[in-house]
Amino acid sequence: MRVSLFITCLVDMFQPEVGEATVKLLRAAGCEVSVPLAQTCCGQPAWNSGFAHEAAKVARTTLAALEADGGDAVVVPAGSCATMVRVFWPELFEVVGDHDARIRAEALGKRTYELSEFLAVHPVPLLPLLPEAAAQEVAYHHSCHMLRELRIENQPVDLLGAAGCSAVAWPDDRRCCGFGGLFSVKLPETSVAMADEKLDSLPSDVATLVGSDGSCLMHLRSRLEERGSTVRVRHLAEILAERLPPT
Repeated sequence: MRVSLFITCLVDMFQPEVGEATVKLLRAAGCEVSVPLAQTCCGQPAWNSGFAHEAAKVARTTLAALEADGGDAVVVPAGSCATMVRVFWPELFEVVGDHDARIRAEALGKRTYELSEFLAVHPVPLLPLLPEAAAQEVAYHHSCHMLRELRIENQPVDLLGAAGCSAVAWPDDRRCCGFGGLFSVKLPETSVAMADEKLDSLPSDVATLVGSDGSCLMHLRSRLEERGSTVRVRHLAEILAERLPPT
């Protein structure tokens, strides 16, 4: 299978290690991976702010790049961007009167997958734990777009289990982190308060917080650092890639 990787803005600019881990996982799943260089943003920031025409201009560029790449599937290591492509692109293009782009977006959306969703049906060969090794306990953050728009809940947790990690009980694991894209810029005090309230319930013995959305992880990491916490924040792809057999 040939996969077109939609790398996302945050991974491209701030989290290249997540992109590298994603490529390793997809190759381990037997996929040929390409990263179309003409891709840009999905348009979500402008769309969420009410600038539909500006969002559509950006989205058209990425739509064309992913179409031209011709992959059997498009894989996205971020639930929010996968949601924009699969759920909101058709609505966006219809709002601006671009019916042709809406039809094309619907077709692309049918072969677009968030990373954990894709790996759930295209498994990777993870190294087994040693018999005496205890499962590493981590806290998993269920991001809003994955949970509420894509209905992805069990896949990332199951993948963590396959990697030898146990997701501990966390009362607020399904609660919004407060980032919300430009919400965190327009209402920073509220955004910070939401993150801090979520982190207040984090079990005290957890050393690693894992998620599948880079924007959420960036926000939670900044709040943990501000609070002087030693909890590590990592993307699911990084955790899984570390359990791959050596090549």
